[in-house]
Amino acid sequence: MRVPEVRAITKEKGVKVISSMRKEEFIRAVQRAEGHCDCFRAAATRQCDQVACLRRSDCSTL
Repeated sequence: MRVPEVRAITKEKGVKVISSMRKEEFIRAVQRAEGHCDCFRAAATRQCDQVACLRRSDCSTL
């Protein structure tokens, strides 16, 4: 997923963002707005147990 796509999702979800935010920060803001754990590319163990996450395939913690 590219940044323009992520920005479109944040706009759709009504998430307020700052243009200088990185892709990871955009996605985490969307995760919070959806009521999910804001864990995108943040797992210290590099393992992910969020099998239903829509962004799982784009996350480097697989």
